[in-house]
Amino acid sequence: MIEYAVAVGSDRLTGRFFGPSFEALAHVPASRVGDALTEFDSDAARETLGRAEVLLTGWETPHLTAKVLRHAPRLRRVIHLGGYAPGLFPDGAAGITLSDVGVANSVPVAEYSLAMILLANKDAFRAQRLYRERRAFIDREAEFEVSGNYRRTVGVVSASRTGRALIELLRPFPALRVLLYDPYVTEHEAAELGVEPVTLPELMSRSDVVTLQTPLLPETVGLIDAALLARMPDGATLINTARGAIVDGDALEREVVGGRINAILDVTDPEPLPASSPLYDLPNVLLTPHIAGSMGTELRRMGDMAATDLARYARSES
Repeated sequence: MIEYAVAVGSDRLTGRFFGPSFEALAHVPASRVGDALTEFDSDAARETLGRAEVLLTGWETPHLTAKVLRHAPRLRRVIHLGGYAPGLFPDGAAGITLSDVGVANSVPVAEYSLAMILLANKDAFRAQRLYRERRAFIDREAEFEVSGNYRRTVGVVSASRTGRALIELLRPFPALRVLLYDPYVTEHEAAELGVEPVTLPELMSRSDVVTLQTPLLPETVGLIDAALLARMPDGATLINTARGAIVDGDALEREVVGGRINAILDVTDPEPLPASSPLYDLPNVLLTPHIAGSMGTELRRMGDMAATDLARYARSES
């Protein structure tokens, strides 16, 4: 029988992924060895590594360096939950197949983005503020004459895993026009996705809501700069659930402090922002503490997907 080990980095996270008694892995035709590992330096950890053919990893897992892998001669597969999987192997992973179930993390991010798009178009956050301030009748037709989700335009930056998941969630809203900027997506692929491919400047100029779904790469650092932010229509909303460094933070601060555009930011650079940042108190900025990705009950989705992957591997090897 295949033997596997769990090395997620913290006992709390292990419990969230798999349940306190590893319930998510109970049906897997494989045998777990050792306790969940939070480090690779102890004799007990090395003994566990030495027996494992499969290793389940996740956020906070220590790097699988060449030194660590010397103590794992039987290791053939790593199933990774969340984060950048290849980054686990700073010295390479020859002979080890890598399975990344991080795709499960795109689901809650896409759901969060969809919710914020719909609420932003409805001007729900300004409506809440007005109601709280006035505590009286609000004439919505006078206050919100250009609000709503009919004939509005959503700009999606990047057809990443999360970007594609979001585009799929937007399909049941035919009154929303969806623009896509992704230099790697062909016109044929865009047509299949049901989106209009455009340049990034055009997307910024035409969109009522811009949602960033691009991964953080050297070429995407500062991608959304002052010139692109200036193209956004007055009253438009920028949503960032990707990484804070994708946006020029100083340029964004100038735009939102001036009140010209709105921002919904689940990520910032740095993260968290300094306590003195004006973004905490601006009425046109909604800050959330990196909650779009898997959290709470959603972590179990990733554990269930990892268990399915492990079961598939175990059956193929038996």
